[in-house]
Amino acid sequence: MPRDRWRTFGAPALAVVTVVALCLGVLVGWLAFGERTPPDDGADAGFARDMSEHHAQAVQMSMLVIPRTEDEDVRRLAVDIGTNQSAERGVMATWLRDWGLPLARGEERMAWMSMEGMAGHDHAAMDDLPEGVPMPGMASPTEIQELTDASGEEAEVLFLQLMTTHHISGVEMAEAAVAQGTQPEVLLAAQKMVDAQEGEIILMRDMLAERDAAPREDVDAWLAAQEAAEPEDAPAPVPGSGGHGDH
Repeated sequence: MPRDRWRTFGAPALAVVTVVALCLGVLVGWLAFGERTPPDDGADAGFARDMSEHHAQAVQMSMLVIPRTEDEDVRRLAVDIGTNQSAERGVMATWLRDWGLPLARGEERMAWMSMEGMAGHDHAAMDDLPEGVPMPGMASPTEIQELTDASGEEAEVLFLQLMTTHHISGVEMAEAAVAQGTQPEVLLAAQKMVDAQEGEIILMRDMLAERDAAPREDVDAWLAAQEAAEPEDAPAPVPGSGGHGDH
């Protein structure tokens, strides 16, 4: 009799409980780990838009210097930066489309970086930018014209100086995305940008020294500050990372 009662009531009840538990488990898992559309004014979308604009100028400067130098190392670096950052711009545009968000920003540049009071080139620095410079680290229209008019070693030095300044700001923006982003693809891509651009900064510092020139910033002090701020278990950036180790 007890066995019959189990067949009649117990087994179906257990099956229902099991199905409900499985459904709840799936729901909890989706809530905890499922894909999310980031907010339009959040760090993920803000980073995608701002870094895309930042990258656009890096591509522009790279394309300017290529026909203005005979140096193969500078040309190779410029081609790598232009190619890689063009591809990254495409990836960031795809993120925004996949998230159902507009490509155009609906707020001021770098506003997302002020949410955590980020140090360095944060939103507060926007008030101190020269005329015609949309974000920290970017070259002014006058500097772009100077690069356009230069040739030979003059163009090489100017390109390396402008791109070093550009990369320093780019690294700081990418670090803010690593600290504030929520989407796994954003966190991974931003960290790769940090590693690659730090390596290129080291490379460009050395290339400037070969030309008896120097960056406009104290790159050694900046790199030391970067290293001091990194977690102890974080891998150090490799000089020349991003495909430039043979320069």
